Amino acid sequence: MDQVLILDYGSQYTQLIARRVRELGVYTEIAPGDAPLAPERLVGVKGIVMAGSPSSVYDDDAPVPDQSVYALGIPVLGICYGAQRMTFDHGGSVATLADREYGRRPVVVSAPDPLFDGVPASFLSWMSHGDSIERMAPGFTAIATTDNGIPAAIVHRSLPLRGVQFHPEVTHCEHGTRILSNFVLGICACRKSWTMERYVDDARAALRARVGSSPVLLLISGGVDSTVAAALLLATLGPERVHLLYIDTGLMRQDESVEVMRTLNALGAKHVRRADAGDDFLSALAGVSDPEEKRRIIGDMFITVQQREVERLGLGDDYFLAQGTLYTDLIESGKGVGKKAHVIKSHHNVRSPLVEEKRAAGRIVEPLDRLYKDEVRALGRVLGVDEAVVSRHPFPGPGLGVRVLGEVTREKCDTLRAADAIYISALRARGLYDGIWQAFAVLLPVRSVGVAGDVRRYGWTVALRAVASTDGMTADVYEFPMKDLLEISAMITNRVPAVGRVVYDVSSKPPATIEWE
Repeated sequence: MDQVLILDYGSQYTQLIARRVRELGVYTEIAPGDAPLAPERLVGVKGIVMAGSPSSVYDDDAPVPDQSVYALGIPVLGICYGAQRMTFDHGGSVATLADREYGRRPVVVSAPDPLFDGVPASFLSWMSHGDSIERMAPGFTAIATTDNGIPAAIVHRSLPLRGVQFHPEVTHCEHGTRILSNFVLGICACRKSWTMERYVDDARAALRARVGSSPVLLLISGGVDSTVAAALLLATLGPERVHLLYIDTGLMRQDESVEVMRTLNALGAKHVRRADAGDDFLSALAGVSDPEEKRRIIGDMFITVQQREVERLGLGDDYFLAQGTLYTDLIESGKGVGKKAHVIKSHHNVRSPLVEEKRAAGRIVEPLDRLYKDEVRALGRVLGVDEAVVSRHPFPGPGLGVRVLGEVTREKCDTLRAADAIYISALRARGLYDGIWQAFAVLLPVRSVGVAGDVRRYGWTVALRAVASTDGMTADVYEFPMKDLLEISAMITNRVPAVGRVVYDVSSKPPATIEWE
């Protein structure tokens, strides 16, 4: 099977490149960018992408590729750091920009090349780099520049080496998919042979080989990720060997537990246990405001409760712990391929010390850990999961623990639950829900003065968040009709007495994340 190999240097976008290539119907794998390229690793490889990095080529610990990559005769595309690395390794120079190129930037194609077939002579790219190519390496020429004259794309005159200093994999980049298609399907001549159905076959085979005859316990929240993971496990191992444990943390949305149990029963699961642990979580969070500390506490408490419940289930020690971890969880937690990734925010199911201990023991199964959210939805549809569940907006594992900013209390959770339920219900009633990637309310640690009738009062501030996205790695603010936004705000302040003010978050990702903590 034809494939594209992606060399990872710690970029937050590395897996996004893989996802874009998979969308083209071509199989991809990601390898540490500084690992040796052994012949067996290159079987079936028709193209190589050198991805981005938070590093500079001049850093002491900058990742350096196996230099044989340039002499294999396989087409190579360097993206951002990959292009700068390619330039530096061939005798060119890279310099730090006086003004970082970040965000949308015009690019002008200055010379014909198959990489830009069907792409307009001028388009808006997506930039994210502080260093830039200063002097071209011998044998290379620029085929596109930015509006300030900096090389945006380069090509070697005799070797199949190309580089771009923008990110065609990001949805904000105009014609990015066409550029990647030109490289993968045109320059590399890859055949389309990868589908979600094939992924299901491979994932099921890997699960059977990994767990053998052992039982599997899945910590399930009822959200899209864990539900699809449950469907995959049940379809692969059968309902007798799969145990589903739902932990009610007291940090769930309104009526969440009832809906979760209904969904799990619909999956045909035989072993479902609900643990009411709200008091445990809220007690552990008392007095804690730091978001990373809250995530650590929630992650540890999940495993603590899980261990307690496992003893009650009588599974013994010969079980695997399954999680609905996505690749976005891994890369934001600095757990991407290789050792160069930076931590954006910790995820309780990735960086908790207790999870790390189980991971080191080889007793964790994460069948979705190379998928993005939209791919998980596609997988759910292939597995026959109900559309109402598949299309549901994402909900973070720590729940309201990271949507109540500052200290988490039962009263604050109740206030946020009520406001969020009104918000989501209003979106559904207005036909807006399905057009939004993710929408939710956040309770800010701010009380502001207001008037209720003729009475002065201080009420909490609620921030509403709604974004448009395709994969969760980048997102734009959802542009509400102002009439709807005003009416939803009034509904919340009228029906939730503790809330005195509503604001709307208009930040994009990047630079913000979708969640506030």
